[in-house]
Amino acid sequence: MSPFITFEGVEGSGKSTHLRHLADHLRDAGHAVVETHEPGDTGAGRAIRRLLLGAEGVALTPLAELFLYCADRTEHVDEVIRPALESGRIVLCDRFSDSTLAYQGYGRGLDIEAVRALDARARGGLWPALTFVLDCPVEEGLARARRRSTTGDRFEHETIAFHERVRAGFLALAAAEPERVYVLDAAAPLERVRARVIAEAERRIGGAA
Repeated sequence: MSPFITFEGVEGSGKSTHLRHLADHLRDAGHAVVETHEPGDTGAGRAIRRLLLGAEGVALTPLAELFLYCADRTEHVDEVIRPALESGRIVLCDRFSDSTLAYQGYGRGLDIEAVRALDARARGGLWPALTFVLDCPVEEGLARARRRSTTGDRFEHETIAFHERVRAGFLALAAAEPERVYVLDAAAPLERVRARVIAEAERRIGGAA
């Protein structure tokens, strides 16, 4: 299958921006690229996203939140990601399993191994070849996120302590899988980060970029 690359990080870390930059670079090089995101890039996923992140702010237990993210992932993998990879397209995804482990595991305090097991069922064996973690201080990321949205979603309203746990979770996941996960300083100048994303993508996927 074609390369599957994910972008992860705390709120406001710039993952969506750098995903678009890499997509543009790959297309300029002649590759077919699919840009996607979680949650909400399927019909069912859009309804799930409204429950998770919509303005109505539906109250959810941590376990219910986890189940909804995994339901979204199952649909997303089956309808979008796997078909695109099997057809030879490179898939760039804004959030995937690492976000579930960081937010619902480390952030919400759910049992990490239980989260891993449920996520494994949801993604059906699919795993990224490369994951970028855009890392920055949580206060800086939240300030960026709040500048682009006047209302914010449920996570932007969480405590600093919650976001610190999420950030620590991403860094722990990166330390456990250094061959897959590449951590970038998202507080560095945008062009410097962009260049490092492109260079690492080219290196990891064997020149496919």
